[in-house]
Amino acid sequence: MKRIFAVLFSVLFLFVAACGDYTEDDLNGQKDEDPFSEVEEDPFETGYGVDSGETAQPAKTATVDVLKVGMECDWAPFNWTQNDDSDGAVKIANASGYANGYDVQIAKKIAKALGARLEIYAYDWADLIPAVTRKDIDCIIAGMIPTEERSEVIDFTSSYYTYNVVVVTRKDSAYASARTVSDLAGARITSIGGTVFDDIITQIPNVSKTDSYSYNEMLEDLLNGSIDGYVEEEPFAIMDCKLNGSITYTAFVNNSNGFSCNVDDFTYAVGVGKGSKLKNSINGILNTISDSERASIFKKMSELAKDYYYIY
Repeated sequence: MKRIFAVLFSVLFLFVAACGDYTEDDLNGQKDEDPFSEVEEDPFETGYGVDSGETAQPAKTATVDVLKVGMECDWAPFNWTQNDDSDGAVKIANASGYANGYDVQIAKKIAKALGARLEIYAYDWADLIPAVTRKDIDCIIAGMIPTEERSEVIDFTSSYYTYNVVVVTRKDSAYASARTVSDLAGARITSIGGTVFDDIITQIPNVSKTDSYSYNEMLEDLLNGSIDGYVEEEPFAIMDCKLNGSITYTAFVNNSNGFSCNVDDFTYAVGVGKGSKLKNSINGILNTISDSERASIFKKMSELAKDYYYIY
């Protein structure tokens, strides 16, 4: 959520990368070789995960010594910092504390399948892509959407998490019983201005649309009755509702009973260096993690995240 405020920095970086304004040290001063360049492509296909209750086993994965993964370590329920290694947390290599969350658990599965020791590195959001291009880290697992602009600089795997767009309302609101977008007709709905949700909201018939500047502002406006609801990503709506018993959200499903949208706009993928064969290996590993297993991991992590989640 705080990433909205890093957009200007991200755009500046992407402009510099596209124009080739790196110094020779930036491009060549780190590792000269992609540590995965000699890894053979995995023979299995990519995808969102198998649907059976059991996890399929890949026929073959690359074997590497260390997998360096970057994330913020400050974005619960996907990644956060805690004081010990409880509940499967991993020591942060470049900072104090231990990282945990959905991203960390997915990183552990990928590292295990690769036969690698996992190292987690904490970075500010705007520094993640530069860290991959410099080869300081091997990949980003940090809730990053594979936008067209980002894909010009780094490569992305298939999805490791895809979410629905939902509307959060008060439990005592007439709109709390909404089951389709049309049930929200005439409602006063807000979202963070300048985001993809601007267009999403206009799908509600006769909507009274307003813009907000923070998620905390949206929650306050909802609680005091200034608005009827706000549009949000489902994982964060889950967390909001866990921490505030007076609100709920409508469990819309994208392109079904919910909003019509491009699913790629609501997908988190692993970011790797341009041309890295690690992409193919990770795709194959993700293909073995079933939808039910992903849901189970997220459910557990969202429960643990309550002490680390905060609304911006």
